[in-house]
Amino acid sequence: MRGLLAVLRTALADALARRGAFWAQIVMMVLNDLVLIAFWLIFFSRVDTVRGWDGQRVLVLFAVLATGAGLVLGLLSNCRRIPEAIVRGRLDETLTLPVRPLPHLLVSRVDTINLGDVVVGVSLFALVAHPTPSRVALFVIGTLLGAVVFASFLIIAGSLAFFVNRDEPAGLALHAVLLFSSYPVDIFTGPAKLLLYTVVPAAFVAAVPARLVEQPSAAGAGLILAVAAGFAVAAWAVFTLGLRRYSSGSVWTRAA
Repeated sequence: MRGLLAVLRTALADALARRGAFWAQIVMMVLNDLVLIAFWLIFFSRVDTVRGWDGQRVLVLFAVLATGAGLVLGLLSNCRRIPEAIVRGRLDETLTLPVRPLPHLLVSRVDTINLGDVVVGVSLFALVAHPTPSRVALFVIGTLLGAVVFASFLIIAGSLAFFVNRDEPAGLALHAVLLFSSYPVDIFTGPAKLLLYTVVPAAFVAAVPARLVEQPSAAGAGLILAVAAGFAVAAWAVFTLGLRRYSSGSVWTRAA
């Protein structure tokens, strides 16, 4: 753990070394998020509720999504680059180190622009969610568990490149989970809603944690905890299984 923290500190220091670019990217993402917030504010100024979701609940959902996705895509940005590393043989440099490959890979790069999402998410929650100690605790717990689901899903989708030797499916998976997570899950019905609770777990990235903040329950907390644990175990298993096939994908092996 100490070694991983050292790698993460190095990645953060590298991002902060270019302070002008660092803050410019933060501001760009903040402005982008403000456009989406403005959309929801305009929408709910004309519509009171949508299947039980009002303006405040949707803004809490967006706060959870922005914070969780910002943490994953900012601090663990290589989650989205796993398929590229596999297909192009860039895992070689990690495999030469005396560390567990997956954790080291995840923390070895920071994407500054996505940290702007964290700024927006935390600020939005503070402004609209009537924070109390209990609500803040639920927001933190729910957001972190949603982030685990999100990161694990990206690892699983990215690790499929071990087996199909293509990186396009992982990109589609990333955009799908972000798109569906940004909407209240209850607007979907039938097979589509089932999909968002299972194969593409968008419901557990934002909607379920947001519901936990607004309607606290032990069952809700237990559900998202179980789902996060299940996806984390599955992500580790799929990556580890795929890694056994990686030798044939090494750039050095191909060059030979």
